[in-house]
This record gives sequence, structure tokens and C-alpha cells, in this order.
Amino acid sequence: MLIRQLQKVLTTPIIQKSRRNQSRLTVIFWYSLSLTFAVGYIIMGLRQALSSKYIVSDDAREYISWIYRYFNPDLFPGDLIADYFQSVTPIGYGIIYKIIAALDIDPILFSKVFPIVLGLITTSYCFVVCMQILPVPMVGFIASLLLNQSLCIHDDLFSATPRDFIYPLFLAFLYYSIRSSEFGILIVFALQCLMYPIIAFVDLLILFLRLFHWQNRQITISDNRKDFILFVAAIMIAGILILPYTIQSSQFGPTITAAVARTMPDYWHGGRVSYFSHNIVSYWFDGRDSGFFALIAPPQLLFGLLLPIILKFQSHFLLTKQVKDEVKLLLQVVIASLIMFFTAHALAFKLHWPSRYTHHTFKMVLALAAAISITLILDAIFQWSRQNGRQILILGTIIILGAGLVLYPSSLKVFPKTPYLEGQVPTLYNFLQKQPQNIVIASTSEEADNIPIFAQRTILVGKEYALPIHTKYYAQFRKRMIDLINAQYTEDINQIKDFIQKYHVTFWLLERSAFLPEYITKNTWLQQYQPAAQQANANLQKAVPVLATLINSCAVFETDNLVLLKTECIKVVTKT
Repeated sequence: MLIRQLQKVLTTPIIQKSRRNQSRLTVIFWYSLSLTFAVGYIIMGLRQALSSKYIVSDDAREYISWIYRYFNPDLFPGDLIADYFQSVTPIGYGIIYKIIAALDIDPILFSKVFPIVLGLITTSYCFVVCMQILPVPMVGFIASLLLNQSLCIHDDLFSATPRDFIYPLFLAFLYYSIRSSEFGILIVFALQCLMYPIIAFVDLLILFLRLFHWQNRQITISDNRKDFILFVAAIMIAGILILPYTIQSSQFGPTITAAVARTMPDYWHGGRVSYFSHNIVSYWFDGRDSGFFALIAPPQLLFGLLLPIILKFQSHFLLTKQVKDEVKLLLQVVIASLIMFFTAHALAFKLHWPSRYTHHTFKMVLALAAAISITLILDAIFQWSRQNGRQILILGTIIILGAGLVLYPSSLKVFPKTPYLEGQVPTLYNFLQKQPQNIVIASTSEEADNIPIFAQRTILVGKEYALPIHTKYYAQFRKRMIDLINAQYTEDINQIKDFIQKYHVTFWLLERSAFLPEYITKNTWLQQYQPAAQQANANLQKAVPVLATLINSCAVFETDNLVLLKTECIKVVTKT
């Protein structure tokens, strides 16, 4: 009797009209539980984010810094870094923050709170997509639970970048595809083109695959005229919405070629991108930017790989009869993602990193498939235990399964894993904010990465902004970096003055350890800029660089590890 009641609560499909009210309550319960866990995970992540105004997502520094131009158009005048990241920011993402600026809402605060909205939308669409494939409410709960755990293990929800919009929009696309809602599909597709254009290519391929059917081991063309109209309409929308974005970012193009990238340390282990690897398995399988199965966690998602096998043995898993034909959409997602993955490799790096086409979509597919697989297996165990009277076995299985799914995050050292970092020198940001808006700060310190977003002032270079993707941008960035290293470690005061004049540098931010040999030899970022780094190290072995002798006389701001020099003071120095 107990087993029958458990099976009724956990794995019985919502298909009987006579049980409509009870079914509605069951759906509400599991859906509410899904939202509860989602909100709980997000709040856990936001506790750190809201603990200080000088905390921000790591990657948000690239996308949000320039947005302060919406508040004050005079900020970042002639700023190469701000201009570049504004050009590569998807149009829809920029529009959202333009609205935020019009409402006078701090963009940093907004970037911290908005994950709650995205998380709730993601959870909701994940739940209803599952219900469309297998109408068992517990399936929706398991799928959303696994997906939210996965999002919180990596920075896929808290990054405050355009990629945070992938999950709610793509799941919405799947839902409207299952429902055959042409209007819903096109609206969501348009939003994807605006928010994260590369995933729109996966959508297009899915719509293309819908034009064909596999029947009796033969591929036939769909006789549904609406499918063709929908595909053509999507192509037109993509052209209208993605083309302006392509033109917008082309001013810093073209993208670097794979052949050239292989010669650059930036693209190998320890580099800014770390795309290539001497380990061919890692390169194709789990490389962060190059692998098709990168960053797939938690391991429970791998239950999704069992779904095709389970569906082949319907006689052993009776609940498979309730799995609807819409499950084939998951296969279409996998096929479309892999096509784009290999296309991105072939056209490197014109379509961005290949892993972006599988990393996100595979997570969603595996979460949905894993939830369905777990439920089908559990129902089969119910059937078996009823025939064999093994109630203890089924109770133990439910307890272990439930504990494993719900308590898994507690087994991790860090959960949720958020990408937040805290600016360490608020007094520096406050000092720089009081300076004119057209100042330029030169520095090899990683603390410089925080100046644009916390002080809204221009930096000459910064490790976080050293993206070697578009050639016109990175050629300028690399030249600046080499000139900076050469000037910082030279014995010639005239070389320093020429550098200051060339780049209109107002302040020079130094770490007190910057003139120790290990500062260069152990800094993987500086080591990418050769031969400047080697020459700087050689200079340190011979004599004290001029800049090191000016710290006491030209410093206008100091902390335990940082010193800010005013270049007006340096320019009047006459010694050589």
C-alpha cells in the first residue's frame, strides 16, 4: 500500500481529467519546491555580492564599466578599452542597461540583483519543458534542481554578462517549439539575437532540422508549410538583428586566425585565453574554450546519457509510454550544437569559442534528460518492488536518491561558486573619482582592472581587458603593454617622458614589489609580452630603474602595496 502511494505521488503522470484539482495541487507543489531551491541558491550567492559596494562579478568589469557612459557621456573619452567592449557588447544587453541608466539605478547593484529574475525564469521554463515531455511534476523539479545546481557550480548565472540570458531564453525557445507556437518562437529567437547572438545559430539549425523527419529509416521533408515559413522568418530576423551587431564590432576586426593564435602565448596554458593544449583529449573534450563537453557538472547530469538506452527497453520501463514524441527535440539540440561546435572550430575564431555552442545547451539537455531517466528508473523500481514485496529496498532507494540530489551541494567546498571579487583599495577609487574625467592611469598591477568600474576612470591597459580576439584592438593593446613595460623598467628618463606624452598618461600606479625580479619572472601575464619582459628582467639585474627612484618624490597616494605617481612630477625630472 505504501509503495502504491509513493508511486502515485512521485511518478504518476498528470493525465486523468477526473483528478484535475488534485493534479493541479501536485503541480503547484513541485513547481513551488523548484522555485524555492532556485531562490535559495541565488540568495546564497548574493549574500557575498551585497556585502559591499566594491564587490562585482569578475567578467562584469568588461561589460559594465563602459555603461557608465550612459550616466555621463563625458566618461572614458577616447578610451580604447571602453570603446572596444562597448562594440562587442550585444545590442540587447546594452539596451537593458541604457534603461537602467534612465531609471538612475546603479548598474553594479542591478547586475547583482537581476540573477534572481533570470533564475526564476530559467527554473519556470525548465519545469514546464519537462512537463511537456513527460507529464510527471517530480521530473520538472529534478530537472530544475540539477540545472540550478549546475549554474551555481559555475558562473553561469552570476556573471552579469550576456551569457546569463542564454538559459532562460533557450529554455523558452524549447518550450515554444514543443508547443508549436510560431509567435513565441520568433519572439524568443529575436531576444536571443539581441542578447547572445551565437546561440541564435543553434536555434536556426534546430528550426532547419524540424523541416525533416526520420521515418522508416528514411529522411523525409516536412509537408507542414508553416515550418518553412518559420525557418525563413527566423533567418530574416537574424539578418536584421545580428547584422548591426556584426558591423558594430567589425571596427576592431578582423578576428585573429588559428594559425596566428598558435604562435601566441596568450592562447596556451597560463595565457589570457588558454585555448590550445598539447593534450589532444583535453583540447577536444573538456577544454574550457575548445572542448565540446567543457564544464559539465554536477555528475548527476550524466544520468541523462542513459535516456536513449532506457527508451529502447520500454518493456522494462513502463513509464516510457508516457514520454511524448517531443523528446526528440533534445536530440535536435545536441545535433545542432555539435554542428555549430565543429563549424566554430573550422572557422576559428570568427564564431567565438567553440565550447560556447555546447557548454550551455548540453547542460540544459542533460538536466532534462537526467530528470526523465531518474524518474523512469524510479518508476521501474516501484513496479519491481510491488511484484516482489521489497518495500525496504524502494524506501532506501528513495531516501538515497533524494538525499543525493538535494544534499549534493553540501559536499562541495564552495557552493554556490560565484565569480565575485572585491576591490581592495576603496580609498584609491575615491581619490581617482575626484580627479578630472579625462585622466589616464598606466599600471601593470592587477588592481588597475578595478579602476574603470569602481572609479570610472580610464586605464591604459589591464589584464582583464587583454582579450586577443580582434586584431585591430589587440595590436593596439599589445603595443601599449610593451611600451609600458619598457618604460617602467628603463634607466632612461627620456624614454619615460616620451611614453607619458605618447599616451597622455596622468598617473602611474605601481606595486611596491614591481621592481623585484620575481615580479616579472613569476607573472604569467607579463611573460606574454616578449621580448619586453625579458629585457625588463635584464634591466633589473643591472641597475635600479628610474621610476623606482621617483616613488618618494612623485607619490600622491599610497597604501601598503600600492603607490600612485603623478606624471607631471616625473616630466620635470632632469636626471638621466
